[in-house]
Amino acid sequence: MALDELIAVVAKLRDPESGCPWDLKQTHASLAPYALEEAHELADAIEHGDNNALMDELGDLLLQVVLHAQIAKERGAFDLGQVIETISAKMQRRHPHVFNPEGPTRSWEEIKAEERAARGETNGGLSAQLQRKVRGQPAMAAAMLISKKAAAAGFEWPDLDGVWAKVEEELDELKEAVASGNRAHAQEELGDVFFTLINLARWCELDPTAGLSGTNHRFLDRFSRVEAALAGELEGCSITELEKLWQQAKAQIKAER
Repeated sequence: MALDELIAVVAKLRDPESGCPWDLKQTHASLAPYALEEAHELADAIEHGDNNALMDELGDLLLQVVLHAQIAKERGAFDLGQVIETISAKMQRRHPHVFNPEGPTRSWEEIKAEERAARGETNGGLSAQLQRKVRGQPAMAAAMLISKKAAAAGFEWPDLDGVWAKVEEELDELKEAVASGNRAHAQEELGDVFFTLINLARWCELDPTAGLSGTNHRFLDRFSRVEAALAGELEGCSITELEKLWQQAKAQIKAER
């Protein structure tokens, strides 16, 4: 079976005597960024509709799962079989209408509440619920969820003007923090600016992640044209020259549409 082969490959890579030095020194913590990176690359393959890339990225993500399971097995915590059994049981438990249609009807939230109770967790207030929901999420997605839920609970501006005023207030505070030279304070204020802009996006029914992703693509498209115009030699060019080429690249892209 293909999965068994992958498990054996990973076990060999982690063999203390004959394994790969890089794989052997990895831990759950050191691998965490790679799991996020592979998930993002998978999402990119899906977005571009590339089946070969999709297959490749699914494999890379599966490798991360098997690696973490192998490390856990070495620690005596659990193995891949237990991971699979746990998720299988969870899916059956959360879909009683499919796997136990004759049983009592329960809502998704009721099932989740039972799971939390089994783990010894209490429902708590909205803040506690949101802390659970956003755990592990990318910061931008977490901020949007927090913003939506807080607004639904009544923690909301009366109109869009109030949101714009808050954006300006937070920008002023960021400028002051940067000018003070206090990096920790500036970091906090930068976060406040981002959070307020996400609130603005919610009010305007815009997707901040899609917006930033589009900006990244547009920047790279324009930047590649600036590089091409200079044969890759940007060093030594003045900002005036670079800005002129940048505007030319923007105009060229616009004309191509």
